[in-house]
Formats: sequence, C-alpha cells, structure tokens
Amino acid sequence: MKIFDTLSISASGLSAERLRMDTIASNVANANTTRTEDGGPYRRKVAVFRERLENEMQRGSFGVKTSGVEAVGIQEDDSPFKKVYDPGHPDADGDGYVELPNVNLLNEMVDMIAATRAYEANVTVINSSKGMYAKALEIGK
Repeated sequence: MKIFDTLSISASGLSAERLRMDTIASNVANANTTRTEDGGPYRRKVAVFRERLENEMQRGSFGVKTSGVEAVGIQEDDSPFKKVYDPGHPDADGDGYVELPNVNLLNEMVDMIAATRAYEANVTVINSSKGMYAKALEIGK
C-alpha cells in the first residue's frame, strides 16, 4: 500500500545510518590498533550504500521507483598508513618507525555527526507520517 512507502523508506534509512554509525564507532575504537589478526595496523572501514530500486510493474504501473536505501557492504579505506618514529614500540620496523591506522579522529567525528543528523531526519519523517496518519483517521470520525 502506497501510504506506508514513506515509513519503509525512512526505516531503510535508519538501518543504513545505524550501520554507518557502528562502522564509525569501530574506526574510533581501533584508532591506535597497530596489530590486527592480519598482522598489520587496523585499516579504516567505510559503509557503502546504494538506492534500493523496486519494479513498479508489480504495482500495476511501469518503470522503476526508488524505495529506500540498502547497505551494499563495508569497504576498507585504501589510504596509506601514518608512520611515526617510535623505536621503543613493539611493532616498530628496523628503522624505528611504527605504522599507525589510517583513521583520522576528526574526520570520524564529522562523519558521526552527519550520520546522527541523517538518523534524526529519518526519525522526524516517521513521526510526521504517524501524525498525518492519525489526523487522516480522525477525519473519518
């Protein structure tokens, strides 16, 4: 039913932004991790989304319509690691340099604020839709 499309689109946005915030939280938590299971420093991760398309032929009309957003996956950032001179560090190389994760805390905080704002916007859409549905039901009384 088309009346609930708004809720479905906003719900998909909420799920996507939650994944984005979880990914950012993982990046912040591992900002100083110099040794992972793979042997190197932690590599920053980024959530990747795409629009979810729905075939309108199922609804009796033609064409393709956007019906929200979906997470495609989580990709690793290929930017280079930071090198810091710390010969006393257990992960230092022969020259005394340590490779640190490619996580910039300032960028992560900006991304977290953007994700929080997008999450709040989707919650506002859901609450506004609920209010409109309630007013529409009152008209019939």
